[in-house]
Amino acid sequence: MRLPVAKEGVPFILSGVILSGIFYLFNLRVLASILALLSIFIVWFFRDPNRAVPSESGAVLTPADGKVMVIKEVEAQESPIGIPAKLVSIFMSIFNVHVNRMPVSGRIVDIKYSPGRFIPANKEDASRKNEQNMITLETDNGSKVAVVQVAGLIARRIVCWVRKGEVLRAGDRFGLIRFGSRVDLYLPYKSRIIVNKNDRVKAGETIIGFIQ
Repeated sequence: MRLPVAKEGVPFILSGVILSGIFYLFNLRVLASILALLSIFIVWFFRDPNRAVPSESGAVLTPADGKVMVIKEVEAQESPIGIPAKLVSIFMSIFNVHVNRMPVSGRIVDIKYSPGRFIPANKEDASRKNEQNMITLETDNGSKVAVVQVAGLIARRIVCWVRKGEVLRAGDRFGLIRFGSRVDLYLPYKSRIIVNKNDRVKAGETIIGFIQ
C-alpha cells in the first residue's frame, strides 16, 4: 500500500508529532501547537497524490507540478541529448506537489549529478549554475529525452529514486526536490509543444507535447 506522502517526509512528520506530544505533556502548549502546525505543513508539502496518467501515443507528460516559465529552442552544443532540442522549464513553488514523474516511457541510459550553487530557481541561469541531477531516457523508438532536477534558493536536497538501466513508464515517480525548485525537460527538436508559458501543469497528468 502506497503512503499518501513521499517516504522522505516521514522522519520529519514523526519528529514533529513526537516533539509536539512531549511539549503538550509538559504543558508547553504554545510550542506544542506550533510544532503540530509545522507537522501539518510537512504532511501537505510531501503529499504524493495518485494521478490519472494519459496513454496517448507519443505524448510527453510534464515531469513536475508548477508553472511553465521557459519554452525555447536549444542548439546541439547546449543540449544534453546531443542534438538540437526544445527546452521546457517548470518552476515549483513550496505550494506545489514536489514528487517528480517520468515524462515518457523508456530506459534510463544515464544519470549525472552535478554540484553547484543555489540561486533562485526562477532565474534562467539556474539551469547552468545550480546543483542538479540529469536523467537521460531512451524511448522504444530510439528518441532521447533528458529531465533535469534543478535545486533552488531554498531547495537543498535533490532526491532520485531510479538507477541507470531501469525501464520505466510515463508517469512513474522518479524523485523529488525539497522546498521549491525547477525541472528542465529537453525534447528532440521536432517535438510538438502544446503548452504555453505561464501555464499551470501537473506531473504525470498534463501533456506537454508530442515526440514526432
